Amino acid sequence: MNKAFTKEEDGSTPERLPDLPISEHPNHVTPRGLAQLRERQSVLEAEVARLRNNREFLDDLYPLAVAERDLRYIEARLSSAILVTPPDSASQVSFGTTVTVEDENGKRARYTIVGEDEAAPENGLIAAFSPLARALMEAVIGDIVEWPKPAGTVELEILKIEV
Repeated sequence: MNKAFTKEEDGSTPERLPDLPISEHPNHVTPRGLAQLRERQSVLEAEVARLRNNREFLDDLYPLAVAERDLRYIEARLSSAILVTPPDSASQVSFGTTVTVEDENGKRARYTIVGEDEAAPENGLIAAFSPLARALMEAVIGDIVEWPKPAGTVELEILKIEV
């Protein structure tokens, strides 16, 4: 057993791992993002209970310490969550909307502006405080926005805004 993650006295109780860092940004969430956090909480609660009930069979208490730390993080994110309901209609880009853009090379892309915990850039879900989302916010169809990237600024034309 790795003593780095157990109490020295008896080796039966995992030490509390340091908490995961919490973002300094307001914790805005979409209804979907809130549901995902709640689902993650349920999964982690079940995992912690399972690991605690089977501790006598564990040679390594590290998985329990990780699950407890992750549960603390999700609970903190839920307690600070600010639900932002997407608008009924979208005349401009805002939190929770999906926007279709085209760059100067004619390449189109779709992005949905979401909360930090829901963000998955590879799936077109971008955090509201990201440089791309900040460039898109409040734009309307036909606008050209400038997206600052390390390799240079990219111009994007707003083609469509959806809720």
